[in-house]
Amino acid sequence: MESFLPAATVYLLTMVIAVPLSARLGLGSVLGYLISGILIGPVLGLAGSATEMADLQHFAEFGVVMMLFLIGLELDPRTLWQMRHKLLGLAGMQILGTVALLAGVALLMGQTWQVSLTLGMILSLSSTAIVLQTLSEKSLMQTAGGRSAFAVLLTQDIAVIPMIALMPLLAVHGATGGEEGHASASLLHGLPGWALALVTLGAVAIVVLIGQYLVRPAFRYVNSSRVGELDTALALLIVVGIASLMEMVGLSPALGTFLAGVVLAGSEFRHDLEAQIAPFKGLLLGLFFITVGAGMNFQTLFDRPVTIIGMTVVLMAIKSLVLYVITRVTGLKGRDRTLFTLSLAQAGEFGFVLISFAVTLAILPRELAQAMLLVIALSMLATPLLFILSDYISRRIAEDRASEPPDEIAEQQPIIVAGIGRFGQVVNRLVTMSGFQTTVLDHDLEVIQVMRRFGFKGYFGDPTRPEILRAAGIDKAQILVAALDDPAANLRLIHIAREIRPDIVIVARAYDRVNVYQLYDAKVDHIVREVFDSSLRAGRYVLERAGLTEYEAAELERVYYQMDRAGLRQLAEVWKPGVPLESNAEYIARSRELNRQLENALMERFAHGPSAGPIAVNEDDIPHYVERGRPGGR
Repeated sequence: MESFLPAATVYLLTMVIAVPLSARLGLGSVLGYLISGILIGPVLGLAGSATEMADLQHFAEFGVVMMLFLIGLELDPRTLWQMRHKLLGLAGMQILGTVALLAGVALLMGQTWQVSLTLGMILSLSSTAIVLQTLSEKSLMQTAGGRSAFAVLLTQDIAVIPMIALMPLLAVHGATGGEEGHASASLLHGLPGWALALVTLGAVAIVVLIGQYLVRPAFRYVNSSRVGELDTALALLIVVGIASLMEMVGLSPALGTFLAGVVLAGSEFRHDLEAQIAPFKGLLLGLFFITVGAGMNFQTLFDRPVTIIGMTVVLMAIKSLVLYVITRVTGLKGRDRTLFTLSLAQAGEFGFVLISFAVTLAILPRELAQAMLLVIALSMLATPLLFILSDYISRRIAEDRASEPPDEIAEQQPIIVAGIGRFGQVVNRLVTMSGFQTTVLDHDLEVIQVMRRFGFKGYFGDPTRPEILRAAGIDKAQILVAALDDPAANLRLIHIAREIRPDIVIVARAYDRVNVYQLYDAKVDHIVREVFDSSLRAGRYVLERAGLTEYEAAELERVYYQMDRAGLRQLAEVWKPGVPLESNAEYIARSRELNRQLENALMERFAHGPSAGPIAVNEDDIPHYVERGRPGGR
């Protein structure tokens, strides 16, 4: 305990300093954790002895265990079945192709076929922890490249089972497995391959049975006590208990908890489990990344820099080559191809476990194992930098597409829709299906091509370029719908359109309140906050389910709608460009006053019963929000 507290202080202090700084610089939290580990590791002599570091790594690995459990909770068996083509096809090609190439390189380097196959399997895995954490932080999980990367990672985690089952068959005959401290292999020692397979299947079956028949009654029993901390204790017991069971039979603890999460995905306690585990997962996962950085043996790197760095580069190049070929076969393009290729080019955290297991079985020599551990750590350290490279390449691809010659616009319609994203699509469909003709512009060629496949006409070109607007017929058009995803580009479009046609009617998409004030200043005719109407509808449903009649809820929605839109005009008058809203004292005072007026109006609406007539907004108190005509008119 005396040595633990100072060490814990150093780890936490370095974490809270380096990680926010790394995130602020755009490097992501994962790279911040890795840098923290390097700073407090062997380089500065703060990591402690090898034994202490190993103990800390075992503790931190529960971050990966908990992350896989939470991932499992998000996937019920039906979802896995729907992903079967990606799980078997996409990921199968990645694993088999990578194993074959890496094993071939190892054979060329003079290794035995047993060592070569073992290294191929170990290094074919990618880092679930780093990739999923970074994809989530950058909001890339729902992209085609992100979903494909997730499918490969999921299959790799499942593939750990046959890899562990196969490794004893590759062991040198007569190996004693005399490495001490590897408890996970204790029950497997001396078992033949068929017995090992039975133990593996039996452990998986036990996990499924526990999740299906024991967890639900246990949660009901604990919940009946009404003691909140017991829910946390039970959630931790499930994760730690299943992880311990899998480790006892030599299987991956993270894989066991993932299977348990899948079994519990349809449970009524799923969300409670997520809430209890998530804080521990985040902290321990960060600690895991720190131990990866702190455990890097820089002395080996300094002794053989060319060899170690060369092996790391070759590893990542081979994996990138396999992944790139897969994207060509499966049809991933552009940014998704880059994201998929670069995000999975590293080795994974399960490599640490499998290398230790291989050393125990006397498959890998100790010196080679130490070098491979450093290669894995270096490749993981390089991954956040690869994501930065992916962002750069994606921007260049977007710029190259933007520089392509725009389409020749053959028809000029009275309505121009600039931006055909999720907002502009709905506007365009409503207008065209009502019998009106539109000219659609967008700077994303893929979006235009998809739109054409569904039978809608559109043109590729940057709407913020005056010559594109003129080609689209802005000189004769009646209405311009400014619906670009980028608020800055949308505002630039509006200013250019106003210079060309001061009298054209502009309907503009607003991102938030500040963007509304900017659009007011640009003299936009109609401003639509992109989530305002849908939020009001959701609030009306809440009021109805809370006990109000449909009429009462609709009336309160109408009052809120009128007063909030009218109040925006007052707030726009005190808004100061470049000054944060929270730093504008006049804005805050006016906002608080408007909130009081709005609350009073809503509370008084049915104070005398539901038969009261509709409430009217007092135009003397609140300036009229102009529905027709530009802001400032009556």
